[in-house]
Amino acid sequence: MSKAAGLPPVDMSVTVGPLTLRSPVLVGSGTFGFGEEYAGYCDLARLGAIVTKAVTLEPREGNPGPRVWETAAGMLNAIGLQNPGLDKVVAEKLPLLLAAGHPVIVNIAGFEVGEYVKLAEALGAVEGLAAIEVNVSCPNVAHGGIEFGRDPAVLSGLVRAVRAATHLPLIVKLSPNVSDIVPLAEAALDAGADVLSLTNTLVGMAIDARLRRPRLANVTGGLSGPAIKPVALRMVWQVWQALRAPIIGMGGIMTGEDAAEFMLAGAAAVAVGTANFVDPTSAGRVAAELEEFCRQQGVARVAELTGALQS
Repeated sequence: MSKAAGLPPVDMSVTVGPLTLRSPVLVGSGTFGFGEEYAGYCDLARLGAIVTKAVTLEPREGNPGPRVWETAAGMLNAIGLQNPGLDKVVAEKLPLLLAAGHPVIVNIAGFEVGEYVKLAEALGAVEGLAAIEVNVSCPNVAHGGIEFGRDPAVLSGLVRAVRAATHLPLIVKLSPNVSDIVPLAEAALDAGADVLSLTNTLVGMAIDARLRRPRLANVTGGLSGPAIKPVALRMVWQVWQALRAPIIGMGGIMTGEDAAEFMLAGAAAVAVGTANFVDPTSAGRVAAELEEFCRQQGVARVAELTGALQS
């Protein structure tokens, strides 16, 4: 069956914690710029929200190149949080998106708790933002360089501080580079997170055997794309089974059926990431394919897929 069969339209709206979105399909931070770069290619009206690339207090040039390398079924990146800094984002990037009426979620990153707090306070004063997403895969310089997202106590302290600094809905994007994701998810929720994003990239590396050198100047980078999808699905399912938390699932989503799999595992919404580099129309296409999947399956509301996996 298809649209031509005369079936009623699918309700694509979803509720994700305190957020009500017109579609469950978002874009992954760092894969869609600040939205304007994709406006001529992707049907932004099909997206539930645009998630910006990570924003830091001060401008960052990022890591030296090479900092991207294609791998089997994925890619490695070591961009290093390149961005124009908070002031320029607030003054120049966000007004364009907000004026166009697109829901906007700003991803923030820092190396000390105080940096996150200042970012959250400043963004809380920007009228019209949908939410803040906290990137906890950054090294915490005050704790010997351990990632904020690898220690429940450290993570809890960060989330509590950010929660106290803003009224905006708070999303915490967890790192998959841990032995057990559930205690981290629970710590984030207990500290005030409204929604969890699962997951960020896995640490990996690539080597040029002939030159006997790493492919990335940074040596290691974040692995994303279809190669990590089974790991990301497993983590979404584990957190949903344990906590029934509002989850945005991501990791190798290339098609509408991929998106459906994440929702069945427990995600209330999904984010398309690496696919945006392969084809800039990907996020809108995935949303359209997910809608058609629901029609074919006789699903009247896409939200009915969340957690509907049968064992």
